[in-house]
Amino acid sequence: MRVGMVLRNMGPQSTRETVLACARAADAAPAIADVWVTDHIAIPPDDAEGSDGRYLDPLGTLAFLAGATTRVGLGTSVLVVPYRPPLPTAKVIATVQELSGRLHLGVGGGWMAAEFRALGVDVRRRARLTDETLAFIDRCFAADVVEANGQPFLFRPRPPRPPIFIGGAPPHAFRRAVAHRAGWMPMGLGPEQLAPLATELRARAADAGLDVPPVAILTTLPLADAAAARDRLAAYGAAGASHVIHGARYADASAFRTMLDQLVRAAGG
Repeated sequence: MRVGMVLRNMGPQSTRETVLACARAADAAPAIADVWVTDHIAIPPDDAEGSDGRYLDPLGTLAFLAGATTRVGLGTSVLVVPYRPPLPTAKVIATVQELSGRLHLGVGGGWMAAEFRALGVDVRRRARLTDETLAFIDRCFAADVVEANGQPFLFRPRPPRPPIFIGGAPPHAFRRAVAHRAGWMPMGLGPEQLAPLATELRARAADAGLDVPPVAILTTLPLADAAAARDRLAAYGAAGASHVIHGARYADASAFRTMLDQLVRAAGG
């Protein structure tokens, strides 16, 4: 089971120095498989607690960190695909994967109506836009020549498609996971809630003739109690999680390192 951490690309912790220090600390800890960043583009003032509206672009951040690290996986949790046009999005994804080889692409349909409004995107179309963009990304990574708006073009570089994790809840998340040969990325479920859903997803994948899909759970582990944290990790593994991603606020790089050390101990590293 892979163990990862959320890296804050928002708020006062998103300075160049802090982001670099945290990513390099995770890169130097073999027990930590990956770091994950989140996605917001236009936070309204009344929903900016904890970030003050300051967010680094997730793919831009991971491109920067790809050149500053050597081992650790680089993930989005999640990239809100209806926010962006499909072709430039696919190009950036391919670029980060080509230059790093370590991208893990969590994707979702979004939820913040104010953000959709700022982008001029109808929030009622987010499900359709998500499906259309994912289908387009699949086509881009499947062949050198792709067509968009009636125009064939060369999609290069074309590295191997990064692993994709579909955010959200069933049934829509499971439908997308099977359709796009992807994993699932739920948030905040306990092991007892995750287990039957992971079983259902495996059954759907098997019916479609697919391999067992990975399940990456976003959660907050009880790191202050090492034994409890170890038990929680084991319970998630037994419930069907292939990835456990710990997400919690931290004040600075020093606090991140403390949290990282606690997580390494819990993971047996």
